[in-house]
Amino acid sequence: MKVLFLNPQGNFDKNDSHLTEHPDFGGQLIYVKEVSKELANLNVSVDIVTRQIIDRDWPEFSKELDYFDINKNPTIVRIPFDGEKFLNKEQLWPYLKEYVDNILSFYKGKNIDFITTHYADGGYSGVLLRSKLGLNFSFTGHSLGAQKMDKLNVSSKNFEDLDKEYHFSQRIMAERLSMQYASKIIVSTSMERYEQYSHPLYADVSEVANDSKYKVIPPGVNTEIFNDDLTDLDQDTVAQIENKLNKQQKPFIVLSSRLDAKKNHIAVVKAYANSRDLQDKANLGIFLRGIPDPFTDIQKLSEKERSILTPILEEIEKADIKDKVYFFDLKSQLALATAYKFFSKLKSVFVLPSFYEPFGLAPIEAGACGLAVIATKNGGPSEIFSDGSGVLIDPEDIQDIVEGLIKGLNNYDYFSKKVKKRVLENYTWKSTARGYLEVIEGGVKLPKKTIEKVPSLDAKEIIIDFLKNKKI
Repeated sequence: MKVLFLNPQGNFDKNDSHLTEHPDFGGQLIYVKEVSKELANLNVSVDIVTRQIIDRDWPEFSKELDYFDINKNPTIVRIPFDGEKFLNKEQLWPYLKEYVDNILSFYKGKNIDFITTHYADGGYSGVLLRSKLGLNFSFTGHSLGAQKMDKLNVSSKNFEDLDKEYHFSQRIMAERLSMQYASKIIVSTSMERYEQYSHPLYADVSEVANDSKYKVIPPGVNTEIFNDDLTDLDQDTVAQIENKLNKQQKPFIVLSSRLDAKKNHIAVVKAYANSRDLQDKANLGIFLRGIPDPFTDIQKLSEKERSILTPILEEIEKADIKDKVYFFDLKSQLALATAYKFFSKLKSVFVLPSFYEPFGLAPIEAGACGLAVIATKNGGPSEIFSDGSGVLIDPEDIQDIVEGLIKGLNNYDYFSKKVKKRVLENYTWKSTARGYLEVIEGGVKLPKKTIEKVPSLDAKEIIIDFLKNKKI
């Protein structure tokens, strides 16, 4: 079978260049890469169809065809559209029809059996392709615009300004069309289905009560990288950590996620700063990328990242805990896994304090490497750790975070063993790919049906009506 993964914003290459350094280079790219590779291992021919960039500052994404390894499956197919320069994903909306037209030209005369689409722009591209070819497609939202609107407290008064920055009018309509015309909607948890897809902005098209419309397929861990094998370590990372620790053997509280306000780093820093018990039990380790010492190198970050990191540094200085807080510059997944394993030897814990987490891949990667896990109770982690393999916390309650961290540290052996078992039995990319294969095989059997007319990519009236009346 020939299967396309539509991900117009996904800048893929074999070296995972810029991964986590930029908002467009996050977990979604890892997800698509790992699922496509495991599907290839199941004898599916996979193309990841993304955007070609010919830009001196982004040389990794210029070749039309590229590969992750010598097997040449999956194939990275880079389609040119909207010029050659790098563009943030929010800037791509006006050019997705050009993307689809060029896909049609590239695959003219070639067989395509099924399409999986990712994020709202990929989903809308799937709708356009179905309108031309009748091909069935699945939709994996990864995150949805309505939830982002809620988090940003979008109202009828500030909508116009925020719409210019986040393009909610296009994103919401793209998501609505993707839900309406997808043969299957893939979600990571049941909670994602019932809570996110039932939002009033989608309720009339998402069919959230229709079991045949949805498939719960949890993401997975790359167990070749994230595991508890202490002999497979990146020695440069080990040297960096050992040099900073100077033979210190205290456990660590590990905070590792991109600098984003919704990740809520500051809550853990405040919890640590306000708890003498925590300071006595453990150090705090904050993983960044690109800056070894934020106190001296913070200007290297973007303005948005600086706005998140500055209050963290101020909190550390105010509490006089600079000698207990360590920053580590980790540039790859191998380096990250090595750091997790290193700190597991010190009986350390990983914490994810996000206000809301749609799934929560980082905690299970850390857990696979032997760290005990403390994670937000809001979203996917409550389902992942429903068996008690991790400690769930209220991200808006500093004392609850303190107590959760102490619980994890005091019971490290119990939680470490239990979370590793949980991950291996339920959360590997092999099992994710098998779930996708079921969706693909089911979709191939469905009749092809074109869409007569695709509505314009504009949900402004729907959104404004919702904001004014709280209903569609």
